[in-house]
Amino acid sequence: MIKKGTYVMIKKIVLKKEERSINLPDDTKTKDFMMKVKGYLLNDANLHDEVSIETETKRIVKGILIEINPSYTHSFGDHVDEIDVMKKVILEETR
Repeated sequence: MIKKGTYVMIKKIVLKKEERSINLPDDTKTKDFMMKVKGYLLNDANLHDEVSIETETKRIVKGILIEINPSYTHSFGDHVDEIDVMKKVILEETR
């Protein structure tokens, strides 16, 4: 049991795949548009329950509980060799 007030992450479907634009890439249009939100549980719950949370900005959001005490992870993605090439060209041309 996860106690009320615990910091958690939920997921919520914003648009079902049928509701999304037809002008999307094929691999994207077959997926629901999903959001993830972090906040504090308003009631005791179990993982994968539908719950309500209060966010840091005091919004109340409902969704499926997916993580307890989520961490912050940030990434600019994997290394791309072409960016190194562009960087070299830009540095050379600005000298």
